[in-house]
Amino acid sequence: MTDLARRFSRVAAEQGDSTALITASESVSFAELDRRASGFAATCAARGLGKGDRVLVAMPVGVDLYVALAACWRLGAVAVFPEPAMGLRGLRHAIAVTAPKFLLASGLYRLIRLLPALWCCPRLAPGRMDHGQVSPIELTPDDPALISFTSGSTGAPKAIPRSHGFLTAQYQAVRQLLATERHETDLVAFPVFALVNLAEGRPTVLPDWKLTRPDEVRPGALSGWIARTGATRALLPPALCETLAGAEIPKALHSVFTGGGPVKPALVDRLQARKPGLRVVSVYGSTEAEPIAELDWADVGAAERDAMAGGAGLLTGAPVPGTQVRIVTDEIQVAGAHVNAHYLNPAQETGTKIREGATIWHRTGDAGRLDGQGRLWLLGRHDGVAQGREGPLYPFAVELAAESWPGVSRAALLPGQGGPLLVYEGTADPVACAGKARALGLTDARRVAAIPLDRRHRSKVDYTELRRLVAG
Repeated sequence: MTDLARRFSRVAAEQGDSTALITASESVSFAELDRRASGFAATCAARGLGKGDRVLVAMPVGVDLYVALAACWRLGAVAVFPEPAMGLRGLRHAIAVTAPKFLLASGLYRLIRLLPALWCCPRLAPGRMDHGQVSPIELTPDDPALISFTSGSTGAPKAIPRSHGFLTAQYQAVRQLLATERHETDLVAFPVFALVNLAEGRPTVLPDWKLTRPDEVRPGALSGWIARTGATRALLPPALCETLAGAEIPKALHSVFTGGGPVKPALVDRLQARKPGLRVVSVYGSTEAEPIAELDWADVGAAERDAMAGGAGLLTGAPVPGTQVRIVTDEIQVAGAHVNAHYLNPAQETGTKIREGATIWHRTGDAGRLDGQGRLWLLGRHDGVAQGREGPLYPFAVELAAESWPGVSRAALLPGQGGPLLVYEGTADPVACAGKARALGLTDARRVAAIPLDRRHRSKVDYTELRRLVAG
């Protein structure tokens, strides 16, 4: 096996002075990035960092972040990434769960050193660099590489350990999605996908905005960043695709890959209306299994669009190669080399992992179905299914149908003791919406100013917060 650290060093030697990363403040080549990673690894080794040591990483997304990560992996250290959308609470949770031995922080993140739990952790920073060189050590597929966390939207965030073998399998799965024979420059808003590009020798443009606040990005700023950097493809969450659809899309940009939340026909239509011929590919996955399925919207015809508007759910496409997908009692379950097999705390595996011989199935918690062509249709969260007058009502089936009504910009299904309720935002006539909702088997419909969205990508309905809003 070639782990990502060794693969990157080999690719850096081949690519030399070709551009690797572009940020708002600098542009670095593959050779320079590798040299900086090697030098920082020497500094870290001199401070005592070694194989298996956990390092809490608190840094903005930029060149130094990838330098630090490459340096850690050269030494066999384990990078710990708190869930950024949870802020200080997520940071404290990560510290308590993983007990890091070192702190890797820069910029304002250096202030977290003031937390009592980190007082004994030596701080490392890429700016402090030795002139020595450190070659990547030998690693096995089972050696741990990093620990990240689920979003915590369905309970306490779970710590997910990822081995070097897992990251290599995920790299193989993602590289197929991004495979191209053209020279591309990718704007990447998903940090893990930037790792794939570095391992592929492909230039990557990093965001010039704060990843935890995609809602603050203005259309002109996003379009301008794409134009200035010459990006030909963009990998963005749906919320930023909405932003892009409100701007003049630069001529060089020919493809958009999107995921991290439901990708609905209306969003695709807005993007392609802004730039006819724009290729849009949606990717379905979860924190534990990324990617699961992909869909090129050029392959979606009128029949599929009518089905989605008619309550069939959301088409997410065929499972990616190397991914096993099955439906058990309407729930999507997945297995494969790039599907997380366990959590750091084994107790959290109860009810989420199913072991059948050598195969470990991950329960996604999403309801879905497979059609006659083997394509996956997403029906929403399994625990969000409501009971209607004539049977179960699935969130995405109801929500996509409602969002096809004039004046409804976003909709959400809420189960309740008094019966299922449709919550919507937009300018639709309340009386007409209530009547259509009852025709679908719901008790009523209620308009709100804005449906709350998840903290990570601002692309999924936050049903917990929505229940509080409606109850209030």
